[in-house]
Amino acid sequence: MSSGTGADPAGAILDACHFAAEKHITQRRKGDGAPYINHPIGVAHILWKEGSVRDVEVLQAAVLHDTVEDTETTFAELEARFGARVRSLVAEVSDNKKLTKVERKKYQVEHAGQSSEGARLIKLADKLYNCRDLLSVPPRGWSLARIQGYFVWSRKVIEALYGTNEALEELHRQLWTQNITWEGVAQPIIPDGDREQLLKDYYHSLVNVDD
Repeated sequence: MSSGTGADPAGAILDACHFAAEKHITQRRKGDGAPYINHPIGVAHILWKEGSVRDVEVLQAAVLHDTVEDTETTFAELEARFGARVRSLVAEVSDNKKLTKVERKKYQVEHAGQSSEGARLIKLADKLYNCRDLLSVPPRGWSLARIQGYFVWSRKVIEALYGTNEALEELHRQLWTQNITWEGVAQPIIPDGDREQLLKDYYHSLVNVDD
């Protein structure tokens, strides 16, 4: 039976949080090792707090956006619990694990702008959370070039989403002007110069990388 949104939006969002927490219970973030559930809840919070998004199903889908991709959850399970629209939104923002990691990244760049408005909102918030995380706690083993390449790639995705939510898009633009302290030296997060080469090098760094 679907929880739906009904007359109790807070309950609907809490139900999604509880479901996602159980699904992600054993998982940790790569950078700081924080509980993984911090990420999807953080994405939903960005939408609500910084993007002024009040669409309950979009907020539910934000909380649930990694459950199918990263756990044993099925789309049928999501639809039964949360309804067809939430299932559809999660499907739009889930990577196809049959593709290689590089193919998935390229697919996001090429197809981001074709998503529904709700999915575009989730992608904007998801990338914002990940980019902020990458700036504050880079994953162990990442080089400066890989971090910069990730930001170049992320920028291409975000630019394909322009016209969705000005507040979130502006937060991304502000982020792109920041520096990262690397080995004691401030470095531009998106440097001037050959950004296409940075992107190619980033894609190359993903070859043979496990999820």
